[in-house]
Amino acid sequence: MLSFNMALVQMRCEKGAIGLNLKAMKEYIKTGGEKGCQLVAFPEMNLTGYINPVERPDAILQLDSEPVREVIDWSRAYSMAVVFGFVERSPFSKPYITQVAAIDGKPAAIYRKIHVADDEREWFAPGKEPAMFTFQGTSFGLAICADIDASSLFEHYAKHGVQIVLECAAPGLYGEQSSRNWHSGYNWWRSKCHDQLAAYAKAYGLYIGVSTQAGRTVDEDFPGGGYLFTPNGMFFAKK
Repeated sequence: MLSFNMALVQMRCEKGAIGLNLKAMKEYIKTGGEKGCQLVAFPEMNLTGYINPVERPDAILQLDSEPVREVIDWSRAYSMAVVFGFVERSPFSKPYITQVAAIDGKPAAIYRKIHVADDEREWFAPGKEPAMFTFQGTSFGLAICADIDASSLFEHYAKHGVQIVLECAAPGLYGEQSSRNWHSGYNWWRSKCHDQLAAYAKAYGLYIGVSTQAGRTVDEDFPGGGYLFTPNGMFFAKK
């Protein structure tokens, strides 16, 4: 059983609106702290929004950029582990899709998405290494969106003693925004998580938590979904 409280955030993340997204993140963290949460996990690219880095180079951040440092500092100020995502500048290639776990004002893990989706390869470079961290005696692994199709990553984490994998996602919905059926998109992502992640959880003896971007942005919609699967493959929800 989990020995601490964890919040899996469903969040609307407007593209390129870093200040607005920071403000929303701070409210989630403050509210989580008031409710006794010790770890808050945000979706993929929640700080920058799911930007096209060619069109929005101004929203690409570095690990030492002020908005990133600010969120990392919150982990100390609010005595809470904070997992968050952004588009990270690379000096060598296209930018990365990056997720950082911050503890006590320091980065505890930096994960650059390994399995970049086919429709992302024009914009983003894949990372090379899984990332793990320990918090309050529990070992965590990080995964991002399209990693859901790579069972080998979850198996790797299990073999290295990870107990909880955090799947941070922003699966954009297909079709024209004006006529898009959000409900079917929500059901698609929910079913994908329940089918694939539940199977990984059972096969590898893992807890798997999901945090997903939600709502309508300037040109794209996201389904939302905050899920937790237990090592027996069951979906866990607490009202």
